[in-house]
Amino acid sequence: MNTGPGRSATGPMTTEGFEEFARASQGRLYRTAYLLCGNAENARDLTQTTLAKLFQHWRRVGAAESPHAYARTVLTRTYLAERRRRLRDFLAHVPLDPPVAGTSPELTVTLLSALAELPPRARAMVVLRYWEDLSVDTVASLMRCSESTVKSQCSRSLARLRDHLGDAHVYADHA
Repeated sequence: MNTGPGRSATGPMTTEGFEEFARASQGRLYRTAYLLCGNAENARDLTQTTLAKLFQHWRRVGAAESPHAYARTVLTRTYLAERRRRLRDFLAHVPLDPPVAGTSPELTVTLLSALAELPPRARAMVVLRYWEDLSVDTVASLMRCSESTVKSQCSRSLARLRDHLGDAHVYADHA
């Protein structure tokens, strides 16, 4: 029996399982990607790249204990690899305009601006730890580092965010 690409021992390989998974998880992957990238266009690209990689290895992903955790790992590692290669800096990037004097900036824009000030690895740790609400040991495993590194990086990053944000929380009540 032919078991080459696109075929399994039981017949043609189907993508139904992947399509269902992609539909169910793309929103969450996009939100995480948006926090990592800081803009919609790069987040869409990162989400699509992640889904393409997952599709390419769907048998392994589909058999994983937690396909969503697998997807988050692929998303994070793809983001970090692209940052290391400076592809994201090479692509068109529109910096956020500074707020106009006398107006209150949206808390979301302020937070994204503050996150953009963090190095990519620290930013990924903060997003995974506090946005995705992952445990320290899970983040350490995803980032391939020690738990103490996650704790110290998150602590330093949160201090930088607090310094950068200052009284931005005041705007949350007026939004």
